[in-house]
Amino acid sequence: MSVRIDIAGLRPERVAVVPAPLAELCMALHALSEPGHHPGLQGWVTGVTARLDSHLADRMCEADFLWRTTFSDLFLPCAGVPGGSTLPGATLADELDILDKLSDEQFVDAALEFTCALPYGLPGPGPLADAGLRRRAVELAAARGPQQVRFTERLLADPPRIRAWLRQFLEDCDEAFFAQTWSRLRHQLAADTRHKTELLRRKGLAEALAAVSPAVTLDEAGCRITVDKLGEGRTATAEGGLLLVPTSLGWPHLMVLHRYGWQPVLHYPVGSPELAAPPSVEQLTLRMTALSHPVRMRLCRSLARSAFTTSELAQVHGMTAPEISRHLSLLKKAGLVTTRRRGRYVLHQLDVAMVARLGSDFLEGVLR
Repeated sequence: MSVRIDIAGLRPERVAVVPAPLAELCMALHALSEPGHHPGLQGWVTGVTARLDSHLADRMCEADFLWRTTFSDLFLPCAGVPGGSTLPGATLADELDILDKLSDEQFVDAALEFTCALPYGLPGPGPLADAGLRRRAVELAAARGPQQVRFTERLLADPPRIRAWLRQFLEDCDEAFFAQTWSRLRHQLAADTRHKTELLRRKGLAEALAAVSPAVTLDEAGCRITVDKLGEGRTATAEGGLLLVPTSLGWPHLMVLHRYGWQPVLHYPVGSPELAAPPSVEQLTLRMTALSHPVRMRLCRSLARSAFTTSELAQVHGMTAPEISRHLSLLKKAGLVTTRRRGRYVLHQLDVAMVARLGSDFLEGVLR
C-alpha cells in the first residue's frame, strides 16, 4: 500500500520547500485533541490546556474532526488555488487570506472529507451541486455523532457562515496560544527549509526526498514518488508543482495531500528521533504476522531469556525440529530473531530491542 505522485515533466524550479503556519496550527490542534499520538509534546499540551479559555476549548470541540480524525486539506489552502504554483503564506493572516480564495465548492468538499462522501482522488460534482451527495454526507455524519451532523447541515446550508466561523476560531487560537508557539517553531522550520532547498539544488530531488523520510522514494526514472503508507492514493503534478512542507509538531504523521485538482503536498515531520530508519509497511506486516501465532509467541518467551538451538526448542515445546525451524524462519524473516554459530551449534535468540520497538513502530506505521 502506498500513495504515488506522478511527476513526469516536473521542472526542478517547480519543487518548493516552504513552512506553512496554517498547517502547523492544524498539527497543534491535533496534538491538543489527540495527545496520545504525540507523547513528546505532553509538556506543551499540558501547558496550553491549563491556560486555555473554557469558551475557546468548547469551540475547539465543535469541528475537531477537521484535525482530529483527519487532517483537512483546508489547512493547506495554497494547494487548492488554480495553477498549482501558489505557496503557503509567511504568516497565519496570509494563509487565512489564501483560504478565503477557495471557492465554496472547494471549501465544502475539503471540510466534508471526514464523511468520505466524495471520491477524494477523482473528479466529479460536489455536495453543493449534487442533492444525492448532500443526503449521503448528512447520513455519514450522523454515524459520527451529533456535532458532525450539526456542522455538516450548517456547512451545506450556509458555507459563508461556516467559513467566517472557522476563520474567527483560527484567529482566536492564534491569539490564545499559537502565535507564541509559532514564534518558537518557525526558526527550526526555516532551518530545515534551507537544508532541504540546498539538497534540491546540489544533489537533486531523490536526495531531498530521502532526507524528508526513508518512507518517501523516487523511482529510477525520476517520474514517480512513492510514499509508504497504510493507504492507497494517486495524484500528479501535471502542469503544476510539488510542495514539501515541514512540521515540528507533526511526528509521527507523514501526510500526502493528493486531492484531485489540487497541487500535491508532502507534509513531513522534522526533528523526529525515528526519522533515520522507520520500518516499511511490509516489515511491520511481517512482524505482526510473525507474532500472531501462539507457538511463535511461546518461542519468543523462551528466546527472550536465552539463546537456544533448534533441537532444544523442539524438546522444550514438544514439537519436531522441522516444525520449530519453520516458525524460526518466519521470526527471522521478520527481523525478530538473531542467529549465531557456536562451534557446531546454531543458537537463536530474540532481538529484544527490536521487539521493544514494535509498539512505537506499529504506532508510526498506522499514523504515518
